[in-house]
Amino acid sequence: MINSSALAPPKPSFLLAQSWWDIVPVAMGCAHFVLQIWLFFAFRTLSWWVLMALGFFYSYCIAWNIESVAHNFTHNSYFKSPVLNRAFSLIESLAIGFSQQFYKTVHRRHHIGNSDRPDANGNTRDWFSIYRYGTDGKPESAWTYCLFGVFRGGKEIYKDMAKGGRRINDVRWATFEDYAHYGWFLLGFALNWRFMLYFLPFYYFGHALSMMVGYYEHKQANPDLPIAWGVSTYGKLYNWLWLNNGYHAEHHYRPRIHWTQMKRLHRAVLQEDHAQDIHVIRHSHLLGFLDGRA
Repeated sequence: MINSSALAPPKPSFLLAQSWWDIVPVAMGCAHFVLQIWLFFAFRTLSWWVLMALGFFYSYCIAWNIESVAHNFTHNSYFKSPVLNRAFSLIESLAIGFSQQFYKTVHRRHHIGNSDRPDANGNTRDWFSIYRYGTDGKPESAWTYCLFGVFRGGKEIYKDMAKGGRRINDVRWATFEDYAHYGWFLLGFALNWRFMLYFLPFYYFGHALSMMVGYYEHKQANPDLPIAWGVSTYGKLYNWLWLNNGYHAEHHYRPRIHWTQMKRLHRAVLQEDHAQDIHVIRHSHLLGFLDGRA
């Protein structure tokens, strides 16, 4: 049996709640937000081919942020101070384009269901299970999941947040973050509508890429076996840039383990002879469609 306490990072004594290494995702999240602002002000001075390249780069950054910085933040708060956590949550909401607190709620349900198959009534506990809109017990296609998944479930999820004993302050903060990012976009239109018409397709594409990552994090996983709830990939560059998101089966097995401890968790899983249970792909999750075993 894996001892989760043995995998906990040392507690720092100042500001950061989990590990000094959390300076890295905090800096990454802030850099993403600064990139968005810089792109807005540089728009008038850049050529179209540079804008296209930066637009696709920004799309990539949305997916990367959601699946690394924002994702780890849903499991382990970066700061000791609730005020700093709220402030960074707002920065993330503006950077990725939807409420970080909303994401935390959705992701909580994701780990309750672990991309489960529909029950007798056709429902899944995981709102974004790849099986939710599939047929004959199979996942839906990657195309529909990625292109339409962005638009699914908003009102229903907020209704669920407001009931079942949810902390009312979290619901209110999620609503505030949503209004804040809508206001952020409206401000962009007021100041430079041409930029926003350029920006929004890349914003949508970034969220579609994030859905693609989520799809291949669970395609060929086994919803009925805890150690196999996710699909892993162990490329060093991918895990370095995406804060060990490649250790996804291990993450679903022990979701509260800090991102810096994923390699140690992986070794512990191997010692329990679970290597044969984990579905592993050669490419990053974002490029999972290239892997014949995905």
